[in-house]
Amino acid sequence: MEKIHPLWDDIMPALRAWRKSFEEAQQLSGNETEPSVTLVAEQYKQDPWAVLASTIVSLRTKDEVTLGVSKVLLEKAPAPAKLLELSEEDLSRLIYPAGFYRTKAANLKKIAAILIERYQGQVPADMDALLELPGVGRKTANLVLIEAFDLDGICVDTHVHRISNRTGWVSTAHPEQTEQGLREILPQKYWKSINALLVLYGQRICRPISPFCSQCVISDYCKHCGVTRSR
Repeated sequence: MEKIHPLWDDIMPALRAWRKSFEEAQQLSGNETEPSVTLVAEQYKQDPWAVLASTIVSLRTKDEVTLGVSKVLLEKAPAPAKLLELSEEDLSRLIYPAGFYRTKAANLKKIAAILIERYQGQVPADMDALLELPGVGRKTANLVLIEAFDLDGICVDTHVHRISNRTGWVSTAHPEQTEQGLREILPQKYWKSINALLVLYGQRICRPISPFCSQCVISDYCKHCGVTRSR
């Protein structure tokens, strides 16, 4: 039997409230509430290359930009071998206006070459192997494992890191520490869903500055750590 963490009794009501809020938002706006990489994964039938490439594009880039750029990129480069046919300059132009597009273009070229050289052109379903790829950190690796391979992982972006600390679930300085803390607290069956639930909430309610605490559905379960001004 899976061991239940002492904090679980505080977290479960919050997750239920978040999920209800998420489902209501989906009913109002359809797939707009889904993260961009999830939409790409669905569109390309969980193709690992499409998920990895779009995840690289998505870093520090708005969802709407990620969706548009990923579509253009994958039309030109539906596989690593096709991407290597593009010059780095052409690839940079292709993924503009994604943030840090030149750096991402360089990393995508290196990644494609490594995949062909070491993995027969396939994206590995392994955390350590993914972390060896240029520009791939734990957030990216977890997202690829979740979206492309349906494996359990916890994707910690700025929203998950911020909200997990505000609620008092963890007290961490870095996303990697937050991921480890959540792995200890959350039963494994909840790992894959936590990112989708918290990203939307972090964008709309639990914002970095002046969060809408008066509208928050989990205010009764939150310790409001670090919140100096709310609405």
